[in-house]
Amino acid sequence: MPEGWKGKPHKLAQKDRDARWTKKNSKSHYGYKNHINTDVEYGFIRRYEVTDATVHDSKRLTHLLDGENEGDGLWADSAYRGEKTEKMLELVGFESQINERAYRNRPLSESQTEANREKPKTRAKVEHVFGGMVQSMGGKLERVIGQARIETQIGLKNLVYNLKRYVFWKGKTV
Repeated sequence: MPEGWKGKPHKLAQKDRDARWTKKNSKSHYGYKNHINTDVEYGFIRRYEVTDATVHDSKRLTHLLDGENEGDGLWADSAYRGEKTEKMLELVGFESQINERAYRNRPLSESQTEANREKPKTRAKVEHVFGGMVQSMGGKLERVIGQARIETQIGLKNLVYNLKRYVFWKGKTV
């Protein structure tokens, strides 16, 4: 906290001291992240967690796993891949569908490359959730200050998204 702000409670009330800066693809972002687990078949958000922007998605993986979900597959990009993650998924009964990662002097084999082409088709369904929020629910910008308020705001947005999915699927069955 800057020295000059300590004696100015009104200025402090307008600053979000819980949010953090992070950099992705050389672009800076400030705020929070909505980590979600979605149902592959229907697109419902089954679990979510809100963190500041510096928390890597893979760090919240264990909090998002849902043993009651019908499928036992976990689709994710290569950022989630790691020996610990693979062992943990095997231990709790999930089948890893995480993309393979190439390393320096160790390119992917043809079979790994082919498998990596198939996995994003399922994984993209998670991105549709965020796209739907941007297109029809006011975007990603939240105008609240503080971790508790942002968690409430994002939780309500996730709930509304699920209600929209329910209305969509209800209309399909009529």
